[in-house]
Amino acid sequence: MARYAAPRSLPLEAKRALRIMLIAKHAKGRGQLHPEDGTHAVYHCEMRETLEDIGVNLMVADEYSVLFERPNVDFVFPLLNRAGFLNSEMLVPLLCNRLGLPYLGASPILRGLSDDKHLTKRAAVARGIPTAPWAVYRRGAPLDPALLPPGDHFVIKPNASSASWGVGDAFDWEGVREAVVALQAEGHDVIVEPFIQGHDIEVSAITLNGEPFILPTQIVEQINPAQLRTYQEKRNLVGGQAYEIRPLEAGVLQRTAETRAREMMREFMPFDYGRFEFRLDLATGEVQFLEVNLNCNLWSKKTISMAAQQMGWSHAQLIETILAESLDRRGLLQKAFDVVAA
Repeated sequence: MARYAAPRSLPLEAKRALRIMLIAKHAKGRGQLHPEDGTHAVYHCEMRETLEDIGVNLMVADEYSVLFERPNVDFVFPLLNRAGFLNSEMLVPLLCNRLGLPYLGASPILRGLSDDKHLTKRAAVARGIPTAPWAVYRRGAPLDPALLPPGDHFVIKPNASSASWGVGDAFDWEGVREAVVALQAEGHDVIVEPFIQGHDIEVSAITLNGEPFILPTQIVEQINPAQLRTYQEKRNLVGGQAYEIRPLEAGVLQRTAETRAREMMREFMPFDYGRFEFRLDLATGEVQFLEVNLNCNLWSKKTISMAAQQMGWSHAQLIETILAESLDRRGLLQKAFDVVAA
């Protein structure tokens, strides 16, 4: 598969005939930092402006209630993912399915699978992809110390979270237990993994001409590999940045990560776009599967857009390609031609 390819453009007929609804928490905002969501608010505003610049017939919403009855639109572009309750990733696709309304991204069941880190790791193991040992502590289930994987430093985080929200660490069972209890009290199932000193490898993929297409793979190099990346850091709520994202050089690491990502993609197709994440263990050189982030952050300053820019694509070209592919898959481009022809 060639790494570099031309982006897709939406036909003028589709821009005129199809009514697209962007639904995101801060879609109606002015692009200012949010005290809790940080740059997520900037991102949502940018997505609205990008779709406007592309020239689609756009409607903007910021609440689930707009989908309680069928709106006068043909397609939904859902970014209302982190909504303050467990498994909120699944709700917009579910509401769209109830209405028979096409939408961007994977089906609700696949969104749920990718959102559940434990189940995603189970899928990776079933496909023979190396994955560090882990334990999941569901709310209401016993806190069994025997489930804890071997290690002397552990990462504890919500089993369904993004951008490292709620992440913490501990060095023994008592510390792990305290962190698990605290997260469960906030309504979360919890996953615990050994902390691997190293860097993250991020494989971004979109659909292009009906097939998964891998964009240039990135490595997230920590200034201090023994330090956890925090939610505050990823959302730019604190000053400074303790990591650098850069292209991963061609070689064994790149081939390994991309081969394993392609294998995981088979579990989630069709998904339109997503990011497949691995951890490079600096001590052993092993590339361990971490998680899948379907419908990942499309902000121009995040990994998938950075990767597209390395192919010479603009942010708008990336968004238009993703949208055109999904509309085509749903049969809506042909519908647009039929409407215009009539």
